[in-house]
Amino acid sequence: MRAVVQRVSEASVWVDGVVVGRIGAGLLVLLGVAPEDGPSEVAWMARKLANLRIFEDEQGRMNLSLLQSGGDALVVSQFTLYGDCSKGRRPSFVGAARPEHADPTYEALCEALRAEGVPKVDQGRFGADMDVRLRNDGPVTLVIDTP
Repeated sequence: MRAVVQRVSEASVWVDGVVVGRIGAGLLVLLGVAPEDGPSEVAWMARKLANLRIFEDEQGRMNLSLLQSGGDALVVSQFTLYGDCSKGRRPSFVGAARPEHADPTYEALCEALRAEGVPKVDQGRFGADMDVRLRNDGPVTLVIDTP
């Protein structure tokens, strides 16, 4: 499982001109699922995202987690995170899970974030052509891969 995580002051995802997910301050998570990802990877990633200390404390240091800051999460599925560009000019996506595995795994991660105590977890729409809008805070952008 791979996540591109951006600390945002706000983010939204639109499908066909309609907002399907919107958050204020928190994390925008672009999530790629690999074929071998299962419950242990879901649990690991949910704990990592909820407890990653990238929000500023009173001294301006990145010392607070999503849970401590009371921030929200917007999770957007993105199979292209597993695009392999090492050969040729067209990416290969053989490293990405097929939709019948990726969709339930994506849903499971969103549920796991809620179970971790994240106050609001909004989602994109799996498989849709999405327009993601964000205001990056910092900017802070990280790439996280499960072990």
